[in-house]
Amino acid sequence: MKNTANTRKLVESALLIAAATVLGLFHIVEMPYGGSVTVASMLPIVLIAYRHGTPWGLGCGFVYAVLQQLLGLKNLSYFTTWQSIVAVIVLDYLLAFALVGLGGVFRRTVRQQNLALVFGALLVSVLRYACHVIAGATVWAGLSIPTEAALIYSFGYNATYMIPETVVLVLAAYYLGSVLNLRSEQPKRLVAPRPEARTADLLAVIAGLLAVVALAVDVSLIFGHMQNPESGDFDITGLSVERFAGSFWMAVVILSAVAAVAIAVLLAVRRRMLRKSEN
Repeated sequence: MKNTANTRKLVESALLIAAATVLGLFHIVEMPYGGSVTVASMLPIVLIAYRHGTPWGLGCGFVYAVLQQLLGLKNLSYFTTWQSIVAVIVLDYLLAFALVGLGGVFRRTVRQQNLALVFGALLVSVLRYACHVIAGATVWAGLSIPTEAALIYSFGYNATYMIPETVVLVLAAYYLGSVLNLRSEQPKRLVAPRPEARTADLLAVIAGLLAVVALAVDVSLIFGHMQNPESGDFDITGLSVERFAGSFWMAVVILSAVAAVAIAVLLAVRRRMLRKSEN
């Protein structure tokens, strides 16, 4: 019986890794210097991690990362030193995609399956984004990323495809988590929740996405003002209140405040709907 369960897990994982690889070949948008928006290509790995645990998910994520590296071998031709090649392989592929195997870490802490998948999808997207930003600001600086202000360019460029990639992934994860019971040995269709509960879950997803977008915009504004206008280098004094006492900090504060109020309202409405659905 145990051998049968292990065989089923291996076959299921192999099929999902293959599905993730195939989905990665279909690009909704493809950026000129690398990166693309896919059809939720990371979702199958998130499902593996959610169903079978983090250690197994990380192992499958590593296999997925190796496949991504093989598909992206042409990108290594831009580099002439072995150090740069190793850095690209590790940051842009092995680490960035293997970390997708952390997508199931919220299974035990978040009771609602669809929200656990959404939070897992957000986590792995942020981690993958961080890997690409670091690679862009270091290894790719001077190639597809300008040498001057490499970090801010890397933040901005990688955000152009990672933000929509994250949105697509989160929406797909939310939908599957709402219609299938992924905790059972064999996924089964869930009993449709009451309309109030579905709306409440959707409001939670919108609040999470709003928080991510507001944070991304704030980071872009702040890092943009850390660049010295004369030398092009990053300078922490660029954030001084004396230098940008007016429009800059006002824009950051207003944006953050509006986002915080909107998130609070959404969560309050969600709580009210959940109480209504329980009565």
